[in-house]
Amino acid sequence: MGRHIAALALLFAAVSAFAGDVTGAGSTFVYPLMAKWAATYYARTGRQIDYQPIGSGNGIRQIKAASITFGTTDMPLKPEELERAGLVQFPIAVGGVVPVINLQGIGAGQIHMTGALLADIYRGKVANWNDAAIASANPGVQFPDLKITVVHRSDGSGTTFNWTDYLSKVSPEWKAAVGAGTTVRWPVGMNASGNEGVSLYIHNIRGAIGYVELTYALQKSLPYALVQNRDGLYVKPSRESFSAAVTAVEWNPRLDFYQVLTNAPGPNAWPITGTVFVLMQRSAAHPSNTKDALAFFQWALAEGQSDASAEHYVALPPELVKQVIAYWAETFK
Repeated sequence: MGRHIAALALLFAAVSAFAGDVTGAGSTFVYPLMAKWAATYYARTGRQIDYQPIGSGNGIRQIKAASITFGTTDMPLKPEELERAGLVQFPIAVGGVVPVINLQGIGAGQIHMTGALLADIYRGKVANWNDAAIASANPGVQFPDLKITVVHRSDGSGTTFNWTDYLSKVSPEWKAAVGAGTTVRWPVGMNASGNEGVSLYIHNIRGAIGYVELTYALQKSLPYALVQNRDGLYVKPSRESFSAAVTAVEWNPRLDFYQVLTNAPGPNAWPITGTVFVLMQRSAAHPSNTKDALAFFQWALAEGQSDASAEHYVALPPELVKQVIAYWAETFK
């Protein structure tokens, strides 16, 4: 009996190894969309895409180790790093990072934050909700005498990269003391893993502030603050304001589409907009898996855009999609 169980276990392991030959891992930022795409793609084609939301930093590490078919990251890699690692990079979707809060009586979009104020909160300089700096940005709003509980990511995170990159662009003090990256030395606050973990902490802790991709805020009914953009305006985080950031920049396939959208110009642009990039091995050990992954992404870019809209992400502009497909043809020869 024991031998039969062992044999079945080995058979199951062997089948599992080949059941999902296209494997991806990385960004939690894009996970709601990736899960939707994978489910729709399987329903229509019978082809399975296995994706693990383990954070952009871990996705980068795994694709560099060639242990997955593709990695995803919200922090693009520069062309020289891609060249050294034998990787290629292209965008698949755009979303936005929002500050989320837990304050009684405060709903989504009811309070304003400048970038400098967010940096001061995350540095611990502004530590109470009734601080004069918060009150001056929100005339007429009554804030409680309550400690601010800062929540940030503990894992290597592209969401953290976009958040800290934005803070570095708007606050010289933040840039000098902390800087930008998928991980940083946080001056204050408590750790949470993934967008899901941050969302859970914000939901449960009165007085907390954190940062998540917009879909998580909407799914969890977490109030978000409006953030002043580069033109000095407060716009709602939405597909329209994310699109405004996308169209404000130039995309260059010769630079492997390297582009960071934070603090983009334009009156309608959301200031903490981020792009999700796919990383793949230029010369993979299993070319058929690469081919299958590209078929999935081609389907997603052509037919999965309604899913993107439903999950509050921005579809790539048609001209950018053409550039991505041409990039594949040039890169994967």
